[in-house]
Amino acid sequence: MKVRFYLFVILISALFTCAKITRAQDQEPPDGYTKIFHDEFLNNLAGDWKLTRKIHGQTSQSEVHAEWVLNHQFLLIHMKETSDPSQYEAIVYIGYDNTSERYVAHWIDVGGGRFSETLGYGTRDGNSIKFNFEYPDGPFHNTFIWHPETKSWVSLMEHRDQKGKWVNFAEDMLRRRILEEPKR
Repeated sequence: MKVRFYLFVILISALFTCAKITRAQDQEPPDGYTKIFHDEFLNNLAGDWKLTRKIHGQTSQSEVHAEWVLNHQFLLIHMKETSDPSQYEAIVYIGYDNTSERYVAHWIDVGGGRFSETLGYGTRDGNSIKFNFEYPDGPFHNTFIWHPETKSWVSLMEHRDQKGKWVNFAEDMLRRRILEEPKR
């Protein structure tokens, strides 16, 4: 009689385990290879742009190309200053973490590995995404603002000064590159 009881308990346990596995397999993960990232807001950034940067009282010009890459998981933004020799170049990957419900930014630039090891995390608010980076020398904000009426972007970068107050670091204005205009 005890043997039948133990077999019955084992059978019931096996059935519950199989039911849990089946349910887990039926639920699609929020992120992964089959979850393509579609973001109509960021689609506005795809394409070719002229960038004007104001930083430390100086103005510089850059060219920017943005396109969807890696199975449409990231918007790749490549920016390069047009001066010769170029003083600044960056490659940025912007994606979305569905589990955490936030944007992610991998910012890699001529500053090197130390400053490229930090991920930025962003949240959208209307026509803007504010990314927060915790760099080795302190926190940094980069807010991308879309202006639908002019079909242009502003990137406002801020950092904390020595007194702990948020101050402007730089401001970028992005305008569509005209098709006839040659790339440099």
